[in-house]
Amino acid sequence: MIKDLLKRNRSYRRFDENVRISEEQLAEWIELARFCASGRNAQPLKYIPVTEKEDCDSLFPSLAWAGYLKDWPGPKEGERPSAYIILVNDTEISTNYFCDDGIAAQSILLGAVEAGFGGCMIAAVKRDALREQFGIPERYQIIMVLALGKPVEHVVLEELKGGDFKYWRDADGVHHVPKRPLEELILKL
Repeated sequence: MIKDLLKRNRSYRRFDENVRISEEQLAEWIELARFCASGRNAQPLKYIPVTEKEDCDSLFPSLAWAGYLKDWPGPKEGERPSAYIILVNDTEISTNYFCDDGIAAQSILLGAVEAGFGGCMIAAVKRDALREQFGIPERYQIIMVLALGKPVEHVVLEELKGGDFKYWRDADGVHHVPKRPLEELILKL
């Protein structure tokens, strides 16, 4: 059921780095994005799969991991993603990708969750470093990086209380994500 899949699709930030993801698997998930809606049907998004361990290791320092966890620098070795997808906009097709990036990223992550994996959308990216490292031509605007792997952390959803929406980790490393109640989301004007 889609509701269960969505609830399992969390922003995972710690993975079993030894469980590798193949380029073929990434291509299957990218194909899910290919089937999605696109503003004006322009389909300007492109995807750069990264699966080789050396490339993953060199990409890792170009990412910021969890803004609300001020004393956490990101996953330690052994818990880092085993694959990434760099999501770019082809500006020769369109300079406006509307909301295509969110639709595509969510679709890819849902495919990953369905296959027993997980990931995190990361937009806090050192774009110049990535462009140089992977030889990404200027026509491709770097939007975000999807970090992917076999999650090793437990993420729980809970009701937002007192207006505090910041995620946090408890002493056992469980990641807590407050969510607004449904009645707060539905406006009756």
